Amino acid sequence: MQAASETVLQADDGTILLPERLVDLLRLEGFGLAGELLATLLAAFLIGNLMLAMTALAGPWAKRKITAAFTDRIAVNQIGPGGIGIIVADSVRLLSKENIIPENADRPAFDLAPLVIASSALLGFAVIPMGSGIHLADPEVGLAFVFAVASIASVGLVMAGYASANKYSMLGGLRAVAQNIAYEIPLVVTGMSVVVFAGSLRMSTIVDVQAQTLIDLGVVTIPAWFALVNPFAFVLFLIANFAEIGRNPFDTPEAPTEIVAGYQTEYSSVYFVLIYLGEFIHIFLGGAIVATVFLGGPAGPGPAELGLVWFLVKIWGIFLLTQWLRSALPRVRIDQLIEIGWKGLLILSFVNLVLTAILVAVLQTTGVIA
Repeated sequence: MQAASETVLQADDGTILLPERLVDLLRLEGFGLAGELLATLLAAFLIGNLMLAMTALAGPWAKRKITAAFTDRIAVNQIGPGGIGIIVADSVRLLSKENIIPENADRPAFDLAPLVIASSALLGFAVIPMGSGIHLADPEVGLAFVFAVASIASVGLVMAGYASANKYSMLGGLRAVAQNIAYEIPLVVTGMSVVVFAGSLRMSTIVDVQAQTLIDLGVVTIPAWFALVNPFAFVLFLIANFAEIGRNPFDTPEAPTEIVAGYQTEYSSVYFVLIYLGEFIHIFLGGAIVATVFLGGPAGPGPAELGLVWFLVKIWGIFLLTQWLRSALPRVRIDQLIEIGWKGLLILSFVNLVLTAILVAVLQTTGVIA
């Protein structure tokens, strides 16, 4: 029975996934498929709650403290040590508000949009290797899967904008579609340049390839992280990623000075919380993709047991960068945003892909790589 469990819950390359570890830890081998299902649900619950806890910390508290530090303000400091109690206070305040529904709203779409926005990002973490054995699934098309589920959020934004029966919400939804189409193609094409190097879409394989040595200086060994192997692709990917998650200078779908709050103008109470939650989960998912594809995933100094720590440090570093840009860069106009995506980033991403393919072919011909 245990052998059958390992067959189902192990990745094809032999990686032990978190559900399989839970089967062994909780001694669920004797329950067959039911035990495997229970372990998988428990693993998904643990990973989902880890991300939700980080989001709860980032949204009401960390965002304000970081922005205040950049803009020389005080931010929250009255409720709890360092203002950390604002998390509970804001949760109670928002959830206790009346949930107001516009009179002419398309009710099914209006109700479902916040759930689509929030859940799509959580699905992406299913294939992200976080280190220390925390890896829910490892399909052969892992990178394509995470791009696909992350893009579902665009559907939620369109639903929210259309269903709100508000012209400003509609404009925000249309801007979100235009932005995501303009930047999702460069994001995927740049990601494919990493696949050309790694030779696989499997997330664990991409991480393993980056564990090789790029430069050995004796005392210090520099790993072959793709951010170091191909910094040009890393910069392109970061820019496209910021546009995908709607961070400055690419937050035009919710531009308060022009369209009130865009697609979320008519949302309040628990619906607003779900949209706000989805926004920050997408920031962390974007950081997780960057960390996995370009920064070695959970790799870092020290024993392998610290993998989760290093992984979280990297995605919090990306979050810090998004807040820095939010304080430092002005929002670009919608016409500038589209022009940057179609006339700049798209062309550069294809140039990077072609050059990467040529470089890999040369290295394979000379025997530098297999």
